[in-house]
Amino acid sequence: MKKIIKTASGRLRLILAIIGLSVALLLILSAVQLQANYNDLLHSKSNQDSIANFLVINKQLTNANYGNTTLPTTAIDDLKKQPFVDAVGILTPSRFKASIESFSSQFPFYTDISFESVPAAFIDVDSTQWQWQPGNDIVPMIAPNLFLDFYNFQFSLSQNLPQLTQEIVKMIIFKVNIQTPNGVVSLKGKVVGFSDRITSLLVPESFMEWANNHYGTLNNAQPSRVVIRTKDPGNPALVQYLKDHQLTTDADKTRFSKYRQIVNVVVQISGVTGGILLLFALLIFSLFIQLTIASCKEEIQLLVTLGAAPKQLRKFLMRRFFPPNVLIIIGTLIIVAIIQYLVALRLQKLYMFINPTLSIYTLATALLFLLILWLVNYTTIQRYIQKENL
Repeated sequence: MKKIIKTASGRLRLILAIIGLSVALLLILSAVQLQANYNDLLHSKSNQDSIANFLVINKQLTNANYGNTTLPTTAIDDLKKQPFVDAVGILTPSRFKASIESFSSQFPFYTDISFESVPAAFIDVDSTQWQWQPGNDIVPMIAPNLFLDFYNFQFSLSQNLPQLTQEIVKMIIFKVNIQTPNGVVSLKGKVVGFSDRITSLLVPESFMEWANNHYGTLNNAQPSRVVIRTKDPGNPALVQYLKDHQLTTDADKTRFSKYRQIVNVVVQISGVTGGILLLFALLIFSLFIQLTIASCKEEIQLLVTLGAAPKQLRKFLMRRFFPPNVLIIIGTLIIVAIIQYLVALRLQKLYMFINPTLSIYTLATALLFLLILWLVNYTTIQRYIQKENL
């Protein structure tokens, strides 16, 4: 039987079928693995960006809304309901005029300033000093790194002042001046940390509430900015929502939205192309099996006449045609696994981390197609043997 089948087999048809099936499976499994890698880059803890995943949002300033850029409660509530938003924190602005200055004449520093406060869950400074209550001597502050960079590389050079490190700034006690209807109230302030998440001078919520109640002179208490926590700052749905509601945020944090759409299109095209090639490969394999059986029809009928049962022939033909499919699946998985490992090493050098091994979804897809190939082989052999009354 092996000699008969081998003689009747078309080597070129077999090679074309194997190549077509291999390319199709490689495209499909690569598409599945690529999507798994993309999800790792977006959502795994190793790739979470404590800065990019927090977005400060405010209205777009236009001629139409000039002077009215506060965010109403309805807009904030609607933002909280969006599936791409994990949490929303209100940035509470100070409703009083303030300034800070140094006590030392050796460091003559003075600037007008405005404060903001935000819930503690939205800050990225781990400090035991980040708390305040009425009667405390010092007001803790969190300053953006941008402020210190501006001072060190622009202001200090033009004013002939010494440059300061973060550690030195944390040691300095500042004089905080608050303008009130009854004069200036002076307090002590100290920078307890630096942040890249929110580019404003932050104070604890407890101090902001107390100071606004005692010294606030502005009637407008509505916030104009909020900070949101999101798993995916490049989510196209998030970017579109901000655009539709005339909201804006740091464009650098959402710039990957277009790249993500491109990747999604590439993955979809790869999957569709692989699916089409798979259909053609299955068709080629099916025709190859039929032609092989048809070309040795008389010899197989002779074997049946001599006592070979059709069931025995089906088992033999399955052992003949199905194992190459298993080898193709294994070979394709090995190729994808090697590519995955090399890509993981390359991304690790760029401080992006993906699993160096194959995704469970890729393995599950391979098993699914192995089952499909078994069914195609079995039904083709079964149907053709019955058709020829073997």
